[in-house]
Amino acid sequence: MIETRVRVLSSAGGVSFVETTEHNGCGACASQESCGISGLGRFFSRKRQAIPLACGSVRPGQEITVAVSESDLLKVGLWVYLLPVTLAVFGAAALAGLGDPASVAGAVAGLVAGLLIARWFAGTPRISITSGEQP
Repeated sequence: MIETRVRVLSSAGGVSFVETTEHNGCGACASQESCGISGLGRFFSRKRQAIPLACGSVRPGQEITVAVSESDLLKVGLWVYLLPVTLAVFGAAALAGLGDPASVAGAVAGLVAGLLIARWFAGTPRISITSGEQP
């Protein structure tokens, strides 16, 4: 299971908006001053967005742990990344004999079809939520 801590921002009707509280990965280590990648971490950490989750009965300010199984994450990743790219390549190859504009159109059509199929079949990974500290 891949786990992270989140803080509940607001809650209404069984749906809660949460944001991450932990700083994992780039920007969290001791060598961040000499590392160029940590700059990317600082840039992207400024643009946090609230994520809606069905958390049940939680209160704003409460910290909870959200966990996703590795197999579910891998399955969704394959659907969302591998399928659209594969269909884009096949779409471009299928129309390659008709010229470059047709190949581009085939690639775009394959990409869009792959994204739609992925959206339909991938679903949402199952998450488990455990309560943490109260505010």
